[in-house]
Amino acid sequence: MNILNQEIGYGRTKLNLDIAKLHTGTRLEVPVIIERSKKPGPTLLLIAGIHGNEVNGVEIVRQIISAKYNKPTCGTVICIPVVNVFGFLNQKRQFPDGRDLNRVFPGSKKGSLASRFAYAIMQHIVPVVDYIIDYHTGGDSRFNYSQIRIDKNDNECLELAKIFGSRFILHSKNRDKSFRKSATDLGKKVLLFEGGRSLYLDKMVTKSAIEGTLKVMHHLKIRDFEEEISTMPTEENHHIITKSVWLRANRSGMYRKIPRLGQYVEKGQLIGTISDPYGNFEKPVKATTNGFIICSNQASLVNQGDALVHIGITED
Repeated sequence: MNILNQEIGYGRTKLNLDIAKLHTGTRLEVPVIIERSKKPGPTLLLIAGIHGNEVNGVEIVRQIISAKYNKPTCGTVICIPVVNVFGFLNQKRQFPDGRDLNRVFPGSKKGSLASRFAYAIMQHIVPVVDYIIDYHTGGDSRFNYSQIRIDKNDNECLELAKIFGSRFILHSKNRDKSFRKSATDLGKKVLLFEGGRSLYLDKMVTKSAIEGTLKVMHHLKIRDFEEEISTMPTEENHHIITKSVWLRANRSGMYRKIPRLGQYVEKGQLIGTISDPYGNFEKPVKATTNGFIICSNQASLVNQGDALVHIGITED
């Protein structure tokens, strides 16, 4: 196995994805942590922090490394806890050049800074892996219920999503120039985990993601986690979301949400209220369709047009 022009032996190897310098001369170095077993098996990539402010994904991979769950008995596990290191330091979603890294894949050798970085990941990391779990969160104040997003036409990814154990599995179209789309085009099996919101660590989101990751590793025979899995709760019902709608604020004001995240709501049900700060009005916000609330805006103040809740509609 050769990664970043270096032969990878057995055991632990730590490399730096070193692509370019900023105008200050500071190098963009991203740690890549590799654990390889002597026994052959699949290669799994656990990657987070493509968006620098999505710290919950970083925490998930950090805990997996800290607990040494990434040490395989078969195959290889590659962990990249923070891809967008400078966005992480600055608590920003974007790459240092202002671009969204997840909108420039597969990148270009001579393109923008973000594009060159995406190109390096696609050239040096992705070709050696078989499976990928990419960890994300909701943006700004929008909190995502833990969920797995997959291509609806990929039966193996659907099977892995069910094994992962998330309550909600979303049929999510691969967005052009995203990491998931580019990796899928190379034949890699990608699970995209969404949970929590940006700049926030949630213990339940972290726990569910780690448990799901161990279940997938166990299924792929990368490592035996039967003892750990025996203590985990079992999700009996997987709700497969085939389409979804965003319910947006029809006016600006103070927002009070009512249903819980993950709750099933019916068309016409009261979702919350929006009022002005002076007591002149308080207007209801009602669901426009039946479905599950898979994302909820936790902001107290909203502007007209802001997304309030994301309602997922199941196939039945």
